[in-house]
Amino acid sequence: MKKTKMKKILIHCILIAGIGVAILPFFWMITTAFKTQGESVQMPPVWFPATWNLDAFMEIIKKGNFLKAYGNTIISTVITVIGQVALCATAGYSFARVRFPGRNILFVLVLGVLMIPSQIFLMPQYLVVQKMGLLNTIRALFLPNLFSAFGTFLLRQSFLSLPVELEEAATLDGCNRFQIFYKIMLPLTKSSLVALAIMTMKFAWNDLMWPLIVNTSAKKMTLAPLLSSMVSEYGTNYPVQMAGAVMAVLPIVILFIIFQKQFIEGVAHTGVKG
Repeated sequence: MKKTKMKKILIHCILIAGIGVAILPFFWMITTAFKTQGESVQMPPVWFPATWNLDAFMEIIKKGNFLKAYGNTIISTVITVIGQVALCATAGYSFARVRFPGRNILFVLVLGVLMIPSQIFLMPQYLVVQKMGLLNTIRALFLPNLFSAFGTFLLRQSFLSLPVELEEAATLDGCNRFQIFYKIMLPLTKSSLVALAIMTMKFAWNDLMWPLIVNTSAKKMTLAPLLSSMVSEYGTNYPVQMAGAVMAVLPIVILFIIFQKQFIEGVAHTGVKG
């Protein structure tokens, strides 16, 4: 009994330490955003500001291209999420339920894409965007990301976990393939759809490399490149940098808190049936 109790205490101590290590950077980011510049570089470091102020937030909002970059990021992220959820749901359902020539070969190719580093596709994607004349446009940010192999695999597994009898019963009631997909299958895979939407949003919102490649215009800049440029622009003015980081990470944190149950359920369901 004593060994079991000590083991549980040790496990809980390790978990608490892990949580502390994970939360500490976010805690430091938030408190630094409310500090003065002097407090942010003070030694020994101070955990909390003497006076909580919004000067850093006001300064970054006054920066003309920050709100513009925020808007560009929202537009490209929303379109990416909607497009990827819609296309991956359609493809995932087709691989799970629709029998057509070459289905297994195509699915193997989709799985093969998952095994290739995404950086390899940057040059082909850039050349396609260039040929289409979309450089320095918002469309260049979201077009290559409207479909993903991972999203297709995730939703295929979710559709496979549902009993075929549901579709057979719907067919007997007079539903066609589209009605079965839209009215029955999609509502039953809501958790997986939410999980894919959150993961897609996180990727699109934080994407740094692709916007740097296809956009050189300040008017089309997104948040990640802007925050990266602030490191050299503001130097040791850490409160302004942290204020920008807080404003950038806030939407993702809020959405995850709201939909965390569906997110966890959606990811868990992917391994139910293969």
